[in-house]
Amino acid sequence: MGLSETLKALSDPQRREILALLKQGKMSAGEISSHFKVTATAVSYHLNYLKKADLIHESKNKNFVYFTLNTSVLEGLLVWLNSFRGGNTNETEDT
Repeated sequence: MGLSETLKALSDPQRREILALLKQGKMSAGEISSHFKVTATAVSYHLNYLKKADLIHESKNKNFVYFTLNTSVLEGLLVWLNSFRGGNTNETEDT
């Protein structure tokens, strides 16, 4: 997915909260769901959206599905955003 899909994925508060939870480390879908007052189906929808945006990785171990944060996409987004910062604002003009 491209930048617009990544930004759209980040626009939802519940998806941002899922990413914040995954900063702590690998979590199962059930562990993530326990932090929300929505159905497991709704959390699954958000997890799939984050996977399609490549913001999280999924791994399976027996009957459990675990999710981890994909920091490389977020780092790339930060680099792109920082490109708009401009030059040094403390420079003085020559008169």
